[in-house]
Amino acid sequence: MGLGSVRARILVSIIAVSFLGLTVAGGAAYLVQRDRITAAVDARLLQRVESARAVVGGAGAGADAGATGSDSQSTDGAGVPAVPSGDGFATTRDALHGVLERVVPGRFEGALGIVDGRAAFVPGVESDLRLDAVPGFVERVATESADDDAVRIGTFAESGHWFRYVAAPVGVAGDPQRGVYVDAIDLDGALADLNAAFVTYAAIAAGAVVAVGLAGWFVAGRLLEPVRRLRSTASRITVNALDERIPVHGRDEVSRLTETVNGMLDRLDDSISSQRRLLDDVRHELKTPITIVRGHLELLDPADVDEVRATRDLAIGELDRMVELVDRIELLAEVPADSPVMEPVDVAELTRTVHAKSSVMPGHDWRLAATADVTVVLDPRRITQAWLQLVDNAAKYSDDGTQVRIGSTRGDGVVQLWVDDEGPGIPPGAEARIFQRFGRVHAGRGIRGSGLGLPIVEAIAGSHGGRVEVSSSSAGSRFAIVVPIDGGAGRAPAEGEENG
Repeated sequence: MGLGSVRARILVSIIAVSFLGLTVAGGAAYLVQRDRITAAVDARLLQRVESARAVVGGAGAGADAGATGSDSQSTDGAGVPAVPSGDGFATTRDALHGVLERVVPGRFEGALGIVDGRAAFVPGVESDLRLDAVPGFVERVATESADDDAVRIGTFAESGHWFRYVAAPVGVAGDPQRGVYVDAIDLDGALADLNAAFVTYAAIAAGAVVAVGLAGWFVAGRLLEPVRRLRSTASRITVNALDERIPVHGRDEVSRLTETVNGMLDRLDDSISSQRRLLDDVRHELKTPITIVRGHLELLDPADVDEVRATRDLAIGELDRMVELVDRIELLAEVPADSPVMEPVDVAELTRTVHAKSSVMPGHDWRLAATADVTVVLDPRRITQAWLQLVDNAAKYSDDGTQVRIGSTRGDGVVQLWVDDEGPGIPPGAEARIFQRFGRVHAGRGIRGSGLGLPIVEAIAGSHGGRVEVSSSSAGSRFAIVVPIDGGAGRAPAEGEENG
């Protein structure tokens, strides 16, 4: 799936979370504020009942009755005393008139006096809510108040109106008429400021979501830019063009991924370059024996038996040399790829074993010079192979009859497995070249070899976290395989491994 799709998914996730968070926060705040406003409306309505009681009969006069609340579906108690009988008024109509003429309706508020189920009085001032003009409202209040003298508080939501109201019965002793004082507050008006505020909030929240989306689009693009460059770079990389690398910006996870990919490209470049050098070296090394064999075969006189026999022997010798070269190339390729089979090894015993194997080689005085009394975790087969390669080099490049010393020495956290000969030594400046594939010094060293022995030794030592050290003079050379006693804990991880 393309990067555009990944970027879009990131953006959708960011926007969805932002939208959900703002919606939940705003919705919760709106509901809390709405509940507070409706509670304040109810408190204001009940306060109007208290004011009506004071006008009609004074505080504390008359019998108390439990108030009930009602809406279009249910009623519930509010615990408000009923308006008392009016001792200061002659009739119920006079009492209601006295209340209504003293009522000054507030914002979004209306009041009404009902006598025997009919609207009889309205406030003397203009009000925002004309209750007598609301279809069906007077009939509803009259019906609710017909059976008892309880104060009722409820919600009216019909005919396009939505308001809270309180209905308090009013009566005068001796007057058979039933009066009801009604006060109501329009909920749409009471909630108008809140609704307007949250419309503003919604607009600001929408703008915030858009801003978050734009920022998320930009940030996602910046974060995915290394991946985009990686894709572009990978599409341009070929075997003949491995030098391109991805620029690294920052220190985040994507930047570290870019560094890892660049490291992978470095390893691929090194590996392919190494393979090319190896093929060039192999071609160069095989060219000489092939040329020799071809030249002798072209000049061969089939009638001359001695010449045929000599040519056959020469060809077999050159072919043997090519076989040895191929075997060593194969071994050099195996060593880095194979993980060493590590096990505890008694170095002193290993030293004696290598000396015993070396002493059967004729032409030199083989001496066991020193043994290190230490146990090291290593691969005995590979180490023995590398050590014997050093022994073979010493035998090849030192004069017959000279002494070759074999030994092991314990150092600071390492053990040295060494071979000391009395050969002509290595010319100054050639120490590094002899560890290169097919690397040789001039006359006297490496002429009879393939030039792969020391690179193999170095590869084996490296697989154990160690190295090869060489010191040389005109009196002889000393080669040592240096491996850590801890079994290669400091060894660089091979490709595919990770540091713990």
